[in-house]
Amino acid sequence: MLIDTDVLIAHLKDKDWLKGVADKLLSRIVNGDFGVVLVSREVIHEIYYVLSRIGFNKREILNRIGALTNIPNLKWIPTTVDTDLLALALMDQYGLTSIFDAYNAATCLLYDRDRKIISTDNAYDRVVGLSRIDPRSLV
Repeated sequence: MLIDTDVLIAHLKDKDWLKGVADKLLSRIVNGDFGVVLVSREVIHEIYYVLSRIGFNKREILNRIGALTNIPNLKWIPTTVDTDLLALALMDQYGLTSIFDAYNAATCLLYDRDRKIISTDNAYDRVVGLSRIDPRSLV
């Protein structure tokens, strides 16, 4: 499984409609309930943009992302040229409007044998070969 940015941002924010679910889900990940859960490295860029837009300063963002990268059982997948090209192709083929969604989908398709993505974002439902799991169903 790969975890989408929406869940991670909800966990990092002080208040979010998904925060309770995100916190419980991250606890289950720490406990190893799902084995290793993948994360695209591009998530770091998206988190930076989202948190900076809502008023977090660079130090707060660094501290929160640093803590996130140390969560046990999260495996950060680096971007490759193959990931870049597939992300762009997915945007074209499935009409994805977010490059970050495209990177998450591409990473999931390339690196997760089950091709499952934990997310509330229904944009992933359009991508053939991906299965979206609503995080609320996992807690």
